[in-house]
Amino acid sequence: FNNFKIYPRIQKLTERDYFRYYKVNLKRPCPFWPDDSQCSIKDCQVEPCPEYSQASNTRSDIEECEHAHELGAINSTLSNQSKEAFEDWARHDDAQDHFCELDDETSPDAQYVDLLLNPERYTGYKGPSAWRVWNSIYEENCFKPRSVYRPLNPLAPSRGEGFYNWLEGLCLEKRVFYRLISGLHTSINIHLCAQYLMDEGWGKTVWGPNVREFRHRFDPAETKGEGTRRLKNLYFLYLIELRALYKVAPYFERSIVDLYTGSAQEDATTKDLLLQIFNEIKAFPMHFDEKSMFAGHKMEAKTLKEEFRLHFKNISRIMDCVGCNKCRLWGKLQTQGLGTALKILFSEKEIKNLPENSPSKGFQLTRQEVVALMNAFGRLSTSIKELHNFRTLLSDQR
Repeated sequence: FNNFKIYPRIQKLTERDYFRYYKVNLKRPCPFWPDDSQCSIKDCQVEPCPEYSQASNTRSDIEECEHAHELGAINSTLSNQSKEAFEDWARHDDAQDHFCELDDETSPDAQYVDLLLNPERYTGYKGPSAWRVWNSIYEENCFKPRSVYRPLNPLAPSRGEGFYNWLEGLCLEKRVFYRLISGLHTSINIHLCAQYLMDEGWGKTVWGPNVREFRHRFDPAETKGEGTRRLKNLYFLYLIELRALYKVAPYFERSIVDLYTGSAQEDATTKDLLLQIFNEIKAFPMHFDEKSMFAGHKMEAKTLKEEFRLHFKNISRIMDCVGCNKCRLWGKLQTQGLGTALKILFSEKEIKNLPENSPSKGFQLTRQEVVALMNAFGRLSTSIKELHNFRTLLSDQR
């Protein structure tokens, strides 16, 4: 279903102007520990490429620009035409009804980034600094007591033998939360294994799948069975985000919702592509059923939902501690995408009551949320496609 029906369409969609530009603040300081950004890694700092006009925007210009600022650096090349368009988009978006917190995008430090010029791949960002980020996410935000350790955690004093007994004893919602974070971690690791820096000689950088790295992270023999759990959590996360897209389809099917970039023809094509994806999703039989989530006692459910929201907000703040800007960009985007999916799943009533031809006061998605939602799902879709490629490579090796 993913590799033949969803993946080709979502790739096409995320190349459209509406979905390829993401506004992000990469300058927010880490609120939890002193900054140890890995600027020692080749070009991890952000340096805008020289301005270029549309006329000179040839393939070789972009390649040269990419090569000059590869690995961890953010390539912030934008044409003047794009910049003018963003001002027009902002005027259009400000006229919409906003009923949710606008975080990064309202900051003066926020900048538009072209996601196609900044693909998610291996940057050399690893070791204690990266471990500390993931460790904080799991330790502080997965409802976990300090006495319980995750298996194979390089920063823990024990091997985490009692971890799954503890996890099974939690209520459904807290187990779901852990599996979502683990699924996101898995997906990011698959992207890094699939787009690994293979060779960097003679002025040419070669990226490709690294089977050894993949086995190291996911082979049951090398991970004491953890790899299989990690991959299951990826599929679980995929089904949750798929369910959110199924639920939010009526929001986008209304004629008042346009994916505005200033060109009516382009916008209509983009919307048509998006609706095609929704139609494929509607035909898929194996949806996650979220009705059992937050279905208990009203007050407990409300408290739990609020805890969920706060834990999630905290995780997006931890992303400001990622020391490599390209990793920070994709970490923030995928966290916001998952947060938007959860917001949708918890807003079923509001989505059902949407007016056809006027803005909704009960449920609204910002441009940022829409871009993050579809790109984050695009990353999960890519992970599942890459898994198929790794299976083929592994069977060839045998």
